[in-house]
Amino acid sequence: MMVYSDPTALIPEIALLLGAVAGLLLGAWTPRRRQWTIRLLAALAAAAGLVATAVAATRPPEVVFGTYVLDTATHTPRAIVLVTTLALIALCGDTVAGHRRETEFVVLVQLGALGSMLLGGAGDLILLFAAFLLASVPLYALAGWAKQGTATEAALKYYLAGALAGVTTLAGVTLLFGVTGATGYAGVAEGITRGPGGAAAVGLVAVLAGLAFKAGAVPAHFWVPDVADGTPPAVAAALTTLPKIGALVATYRLLDTAIPTDVVDWPLLVAILAAASMTLGNLAAFAQTSVLRLLGYSTVSQVGYLLIAVAVAGRAPLAQPALLFYLAAYAVTNVAAFAVVAATGQRSINGHRGLLRRDPLLAIALVVALLGLVGTPPTAVLFGKLVVFTAAVDGGLAWLVVLAVL
Repeated sequence: MMVYSDPTALIPEIALLLGAVAGLLLGAWTPRRRQWTIRLLAALAAAAGLVATAVAATRPPEVVFGTYVLDTATHTPRAIVLVTTLALIALCGDTVAGHRRETEFVVLVQLGALGSMLLGGAGDLILLFAAFLLASVPLYALAGWAKQGTATEAALKYYLAGALAGVTTLAGVTLLFGVTGATGYAGVAEGITRGPGGAAAVGLVAVLAGLAFKAGAVPAHFWVPDVADGTPPAVAAALTTLPKIGALVATYRLLDTAIPTDVVDWPLLVAILAAASMTLGNLAAFAQTSVLRLLGYSTVSQVGYLLIAVAVAGRAPLAQPALLFYLAAYAVTNVAAFAVVAATGQRSINGHRGLLRRDPLLAIALVVALLGLVGTPPTAVLFGKLVVFTAAVDGGLAWLVVLAVL
């Protein structure tokens, strides 16, 4: 893999950053009735990023500035994040149009998306932590964007939990650097074999705790249902989709590249997290009366299925393709589900009774989205699960597949 210092390789990230900065500056001078132009600018930035990603995907793998890896595991999450950003900009129209904080919503989504993209491509512990912060702070503000009672409470819970996760991640990064004397993943992989294995294990667990928080995996999942239920559907869609993409790809890359299994037995740890997330997320969803809270717990269970692919990283050829395909299917389906809930205007499950009679198209869209999240044929999520299960069997985790099917 070649090492370059070419900033043009970062055009997708630069496009989002420029879109956010330009939107923030223009929004300060644009009348409220014309702030839709900020959304248009953000959509153009995301579209430009998609074109640049497609071009970059044709180039051989490379490392930019020695810290940011550009390969399939970066280009695919880039595309997923950018498409999700476009979908969120389209979804937020009814929520933010004419709102006095319309510009802030769009800018925060762009910055959160940028952080998620950087997380997915991070090949250095320092960049990993910086991307973690960029994928966190804007989304804390986004959670409290509506400034309603429930939104403020959700934002406070999200921020406090995120602050703890950030400190934990920083402690883990510091410990891994102390053990290995390196921050680049290649240097960490080399140095970790010479250092004390116990200290390396503690550092890895601390970093994984922070990434588990961003992904919404058990036991760092408790913020997800509160944020999903306490914020507008457009905000909830962003908070339950964008950070998961970057966090899961970052976890896969870190474990597969920097942490040898003969030093730290991380596959078992990730498998346990996957099992706990699948089980708790599915069981908790049954008891919900709020459709948004139900969708929140659904995202927790989806993280469990995605972690199965992470658990067999480096041991099954299908692990990475399975993770990336499932992430794409999940992102589209999850945003679609929240979009339908936003269109209905009903937050409770009982409020959706009679929807087929009132609005057949919305009812069909909701059924398709929910069946997609469950993994019913012939939805994309089902095929994603099948590929993940195949990778798990190839990687020696058949017991986890049995648990997932049950």
